[in-house]
Amino acid sequence: MTTASLDTTARNSAERGALARARLLRGLLPALSLAIVLIAIAWLNPRAISYFGFSLMLNLAIPIALATIAQMFVITGNELDLSIGTFVGFVGCVTATWLKDAPLVGVAILLGSIGVYALLGALIHLRNLPSIVVTLGMSFVWQGLAILVLPKPGGKAPDWLLAIMAFKPPLVPFPIIAALLIGLIVHFGLMRTSYGVILRGSGGNPAALGRAGWSLLKTKIVLFALAGVFGVLSGMALIGITTSADANIGNGYTLLAIAGVILGGGEFVGGRVSPIGAVIGALTLALAASPLLTFMHIPPDWQVAANGAILIIVLAARVLISRRER
Repeated sequence: MTTASLDTTARNSAERGALARARLLRGLLPALSLAIVLIAIAWLNPRAISYFGFSLMLNLAIPIALATIAQMFVITGNELDLSIGTFVGFVGCVTATWLKDAPLVGVAILLGSIGVYALLGALIHLRNLPSIVVTLGMSFVWQGLAILVLPKPGGKAPDWLLAIMAFKPPLVPFPIIAALLIGLIVHFGLMRTSYGVILRGSGGNPAALGRAGWSLLKTKIVLFALAGVFGVLSGMALIGITTSADANIGNGYTLLAIAGVILGGGEFVGGRVSPIGAVIGALTLALAASPLLTFMHIPPDWQVAANGAILIIVLAARVLISRRER
């Protein structure tokens, strides 16, 4: 082998190694951002790093993680859901009223709401409508229905739901266990099954998927139906924690869910998402919002700004890594 051939082989090997390292760093970005937030909290208040501390700080992490997964399914199909926050609020109102007083009626309403989400997916695909416009309109619909169900704050969560959300396992706080289960279950279903590949392919290369004989309409319906399922779970979990409901209780979840998906490594196009990364992103936002700001003696009004700053920093790091990949 000539010297030129050896130099070319060595250069190619070095380039492959650099590319592998860049991709590894890109995949570890969500975990690194969470680690940085945890280190900051431990430095500011070491007593918070305990069973009770994590239980308190991650109190609302479960509904945020579920809403983030719901948004992730929509983003998987190259769409965006601007109604997930008000939908969570609507589910919360139904949970605190009908599901408590008339369980069968409450279950029927929640199942019907999932069906509406599936129909939204079909409408967007068949009429080629912008998902942002359709879901923005639906956000007002869900908000109005929530007000009709519960005109003023009140209601009460079902006892069985309170018992689930108040569960205290030994050693590891329940929010951490729940987040791990959510991430692993969705990761297996979306990333490790054959139909999960089809669902991601509907966003990655819909033309090729259609040529292969798969129904793009069906995949869109399934993705939106899954978003509805996890939106329902998010609303129920939220009421199980707060014990009562309000029509505006989930309004902030829309931006949190989008930020969680992007922070976790997802992208708006191409079907590139990460269920585990999305859950880590949700945990990062939950910790960075109230606990970290409180320990830094920063007013709660800066919560949205703090979330935005974290998102911008992570996106900037991702852009630098992407340039290194190229």
